[in-house]
Amino acid sequence: MEFNRILVPVAGTKADEAAMELACILSRGKKQAEIFAVHIIPVDRSLPLDAEIASAIGRAEDLLEQVISEAEHKGYDVDSDILQAREVGPAVVEEAVSKKADLILIGVYYKKHYGEFCLGDVVPYVLKNAPCPVLVYHHPPEERQEE
Repeated sequence: MEFNRILVPVAGTKADEAAMELACILSRGKKQAEIFAVHIIPVDRSLPLDAEIASAIGRAEDLLEQVISEAEHKGYDVDSDILQAREVGPAVVEEAVSKKADLILIGVYYKKHYGEFCLGDVVPYVLKNAPCPVLVYHHPPEERQEE
């Protein structure tokens, strides 16, 4: 399989950098490979979709700058975008369609809900509705890394 257009949703977890690093590895040596980083800001239904949420936009810019600088340090160009949407999952799928992505690479940080590992709402939605293959990078929990 060859992936020339990789979409990496950035959520602000420890898995973001590892997912971006994996995207760089997958595009290594391909002249036409493109990596797209996107951060989706969920907008509450009580606000207009185009509401200026300064704190969320500033945080998104910082997140994208961090993962992009890591990729650029390794010699990879990354296009980035900040989007606002009611729901993150559908926005990721729409962005994959818009960018004509060959792969969606999602980093997932270990989290628990009611004492059990949980993928949340975004990953299952993307897995079910993606127009291309989806690769989920599971970042191990901190306690496993220290062992």
